[in-house]
Amino acid sequence: MKVILDTDPGIDDALAIAYAAAAPEIDLVGLTTIYGNADISRASRNARYLADLLKLDIPVARGAEAPLGATHFQPSGHLHGSQGFGDVTEIPDLGVEHAEPAAEFLLRMAREHGEDLTIIALGPLTNIAEALALDPEFSRMPGRVIVLGGAVAGPGNATDAAEANMLSDPLAADAVFASGLPITLVGLDVTLKPLYGIADFAVLSAASPMVGGFLNRAVQSHLNFFCVTLGIDGCGLQDPTAVVACTHPDLFEMVESGIRVPSDGDRAGATEPAEDRPRVSVCRDMDTQAVMHLLTSRIASLH
Repeated sequence: MKVILDTDPGIDDALAIAYAAAAPEIDLVGLTTIYGNADISRASRNARYLADLLKLDIPVARGAEAPLGATHFQPSGHLHGSQGFGDVTEIPDLGVEHAEPAAEFLLRMAREHGEDLTIIALGPLTNIAEALALDPEFSRMPGRVIVLGGAVAGPGNATDAAEANMLSDPLAADAVFASGLPITLVGLDVTLKPLYGIADFAVLSAASPMVGGFLNRAVQSHLNFFCVTLGIDGCGLQDPTAVVACTHPDLFEMVESGIRVPSDGDRAGATEPAEDRPRVSVCRDMDTQAVMHLLTSRIASLH
């Protein structure tokens, strides 16, 4: 299947892109970048660095630098560090950005590949909303859009109600869920179930010194945050879980629901069931051990 990753690298984005590069089911045809774990300049640089590290000859199209209606976005930095890759702060600026902005690239690729194209959105949904604004028929073009974010059946991780990607641009998220795009929502309901710890990253580093070694170096401060601040022996696998949901949907239990995302008040950024909205597939459970095995074995194969 042809896949575009809409990404804000980000440590967990790096894991997701590495898994996509190793997955035989995926023909990765591009990366589009978005603010989130880093500002747009760093996110785009990081995406181009990962493309080079993974030997991916694909376009990297720069996306939105701020939520709809805003002019600026300030990443928190406490999870992913000042440069987006945790303890790895010297990141070379490699490659050249694609000439098209992300929304235009997404729209053109959807027109070209139609139902053969899957878009996996790993950050705020601003680029997807901007593609819809360029052409509302975009909602009928791709075969699937997998959205990483939300928390339908539990609390958020940015506020009690909201997950970070949804809260970063709730206007964009609501527009995307209202559009009729063929969405699979992979949220905190499942992505916090697999925990990857020090030993798991050490396995990747030993098996794949270049890629796994980079991931192992980048993640150490991330792991320390989860251990010291949250008392959790490992970090959740948010972004890579969404890519596994693309390659192995049989490992996930789904329910159908419409989704609404409020943009203000205490519920801003929440992913609320809504009967009057187009139905999307919402992940509610998964085979955790199978997902972790796939991630480990495939990323470990990269050299």
